[in-house]
Amino acid sequence: MNYGYDIDTINNISALLQKKQETLAVAESVTAGQLQMAFSLAEGATQIFQGGITAYNIGQKARHLLIDPVHAGNCNCVSDKVAGQMAVAVGKMFSADWGIAITGYASPVPEENIQELFADYAIYHRDQCIKSERISAPQLDVLTVRLHFTNTLLQKFYEACRQINI
Repeated sequence: MNYGYDIDTINNISALLQKKQETLAVAESVTAGQLQMAFSLAEGATQIFQGGITAYNIGQKARHLLIDPVHAGNCNCVSDKVAGQMAVAVGKMFSADWGIAITGYASPVPEENIQELFADYAIYHRDQCIKSERISAPQLDVLTVRLHFTNTLLQKFYEACRQINI
């Protein structure tokens, strides 16, 4: 059972990382642990997946992922800078070669005037940014949006792994 995750991409990532003997760690907010779940399903997950952290608020992101709290406070913790800081920190926290992070909105936040659903993600390889961008999602239920972000980021990570010739 794949639970809606792109299992082929997950296993392709695992095979690439195992071949190079590299590992990954994940910091997430908007996906609420879905990336960690996805990587745990990989063939050989224990060989490539170091672990992850889900941090929802600015206090926990600043404490555990060392984000800039002033910047984060000005953007509700959703920006390419925040995602980058999360990715670097989680890579170091788990002694992983790759750090992947995502933060965004899986449902509208009317009090913040947020209607569109989007997330910023960053993929770092040993402190070097390989890819960072904003992705959007259709207005669907929260779980479907989280799964959309998860599968999109899995595909982006797979492309990034192939890009640097692993």
